[in-house]
Amino acid sequence: MATYILLTRLTDEGCATLTKNPDRINEVNKDVEAMGAKLVAQYVVLGQYDFVNIVDAPNNETMAKISVQLASRGTVRIMTLPAISIDTFIENLK
Repeated sequence: MATYILLTRLTDEGCATLTKNPDRINEVNKDVEAMGAKLVAQYVVLGQYDFVNIVDAPNNETMAKISVQLASRGTVRIMTLPAISIDTFIENLK
């Protein structure tokens, strides 16, 4: 599995949805897993983004599908970044 960092910003609609139903976050997490990925960690952050999610997915195509499907709901905007572990990075430098 490959690792991805998702930097997520809520839209106005997303803020309204979470205000009405905070458990929606857990429902979306289940959707992500149903689409073939595994949520490794999730953080609420202050600043330019609202959430940082660490996700494992089998490949770029699966992660692209997940990102597009989540964004198409109109509640979030996502920047998806593939991540390489430090150990793998160092090994590839040798």
